[in-house]
Amino acid sequence: MAKRVFLIVADSFGIGGAPDAAKFGDEGSNTLAAVLSYSDKPFPNLAKMGLLAIDGEDDPRIKAYKKAQESIPSPIGSYARVREISAGKDSTIGHWEIAGIISDKPQPTYPDGFPDDVMRELEKATGKEFLCNKPYSGTDVIRDYGEEHMKTGKLIIYTSADSVLQIAAHEEIVPLEELYDICAKARSVMTGAHAVGRVIARPFVGEPGSFTRTANRHDFSLTAPSSTMLDLLKEEGYDVISVGKIYDLFAGKGLTESNPTKSNTDGINKTVEFMDRDFNGLCFVNLVDFDMKYGHRNDIEGYATAMHELDDALGIILDKLREDDLLMITADHGCDPSTPSTDHSRECVPLLIYGDGYRTPCNMGELTGFNNIAGIVLTALMSRNYKISFEPEADTNKPDPDNIMSYVDLTNLKTTATEEDIKDLIEKAASMGTASVCVQPCYVKDAVRFSKGRVAVCTVIGFPNGYSTTGTKVYEAKEACDNGASEIDMVININFVKSGRYDEVSDEIRLIAEAVHAKGALLKVIIETCSLTEEEKIRLCKIVTEARADFIKTSTGFGTAGATVEDIILMKNNIGPDVRIKAAGGIRTAGSAREMLDNGAIRIGASRLGE
Repeated sequence: MAKRVFLIVADSFGIGGAPDAAKFGDEGSNTLAAVLSYSDKPFPNLAKMGLLAIDGEDDPRIKAYKKAQESIPSPIGSYARVREISAGKDSTIGHWEIAGIISDKPQPTYPDGFPDDVMRELEKATGKEFLCNKPYSGTDVIRDYGEEHMKTGKLIIYTSADSVLQIAAHEEIVPLEELYDICAKARSVMTGAHAVGRVIARPFVGEPGSFTRTANRHDFSLTAPSSTMLDLLKEEGYDVISVGKIYDLFAGKGLTESNPTKSNTDGINKTVEFMDRDFNGLCFVNLVDFDMKYGHRNDIEGYATAMHELDDALGIILDKLREDDLLMITADHGCDPSTPSTDHSRECVPLLIYGDGYRTPCNMGELTGFNNIAGIVLTALMSRNYKISFEPEADTNKPDPDNIMSYVDLTNLKTTATEEDIKDLIEKAASMGTASVCVQPCYVKDAVRFSKGRVAVCTVIGFPNGYSTTGTKVYEAKEACDNGASEIDMVININFVKSGRYDEVSDEIRLIAEAVHAKGALLKVIIETCSLTEEEKIRLCKIVTEARADFIKTSTGFGTAGATVEDIILMKNNIGPDVRIKAAGGIRTAGSAREMLDNGAIRIGASRLGE
């Protein structure tokens, strides 16, 4: 369960492939492909988050970019392609869908300007006259109408391909507060059939021929038609923090704090600052420059530069993530800077997730609906972990020094074992008072049923070679616990040990330990000592300790040799105080088992002991 969620929307950072793109006139649009076509410069952190591993990235420009890379980092978390299902492709509808609202009607646009009846209502409500009333670029409109505005006092009204009504005014002619009041009145007019997504105040300064827009823009957004994840989180007492134009897009509803920004750089810096601040809830960030400065202006170079700024910042953000943080990166639509259009484009968007509950690499495929993001956020913050009630309870074995079998995990991992063999194993173990039985994963449910609480059930994952992926092992471990195994024996990835990839070995053990402990079970880590050098054994003792596993275990019993007293002593001298030792492999007599116990083992793995 996460304490803090950082949800970053790279505004307009689409990845193409929307199945309904043709309906919006956007067939072939792919913002990511356009940007990657600019240069082959790597994006190491976005790639590490999974951006270049998402399904369906078959655009030739993306393929060429990948081919030009010397290497692409493997993903560290979860990643997906997400398809929008609302009837629109603007920021408001995109963010609403991210927050859980599906819009079945597009918001109105005005390719020929606002109708006469709307203009009359606006003039009546605001007491002002207007110039222009056409779709226009924001910088061009003040160049072409700014001087007339200054001479006459008439306000410049214009729109775009988005569902917006924009009012521009010189700050020396119309003070900011007056402009904001005018836009608020315009917002009250633009309702019903004319309910545009946003009414935007666009102040500017300067002299004719050198007008510039200021950072005092203010959006008056349409209120969402129903509650969103923001409302729910706020109602439940969570912090809901806006960075950038999130506050405007949701008309301030459902938020506990607003932090306006002047640029991507400002938004990134504020996000990094929040990494060092304690809060409990959601930090919802919008980086608008991708869309406003680069997508709408068909500036591929600028878009690429901004992407690299985000990539660099991700390195800092990932380093600052706490154990109970969740980081999510996505977008609200596309805005392909390589097409003739300067409008938003109907595209799928990426979803990149890393942190609490999402540290296991996982391709989530394609998710239908941006509202999946709301579900992930709410689950991360509000869900609870339920430990399984094992019978007998996990880690309650109290060995009897007079009964060697009370230290033993009695084992049958034969590939030919039948259900009847497992039943016989349970009866034998129960009669001898063993610590547990260790069975194949496919027989865990049966073993629990046969045991009826008389003996604990253990199983193995990644067995016997250890070279399955981390995601596979984590799933195996969780499923085994859900099926009733209170003890999990995992095999490390010896291939990675031999390759010196100790960080990945450590991450895998830690992730499996977290998954197993969340269920209330124990984890024993098999390092297969017969395949290791002394240096490797010592290194793994440290790693197992730091990963907070419960046991370190010598062998699978399927290797070239089993447990030795020398290995037990080596482990005892190099593990932490909370790690116990299990000796396994080749232990067939009570005498050899006792020797292992006398030198530091606390558990024995054996299939023939007691015969």
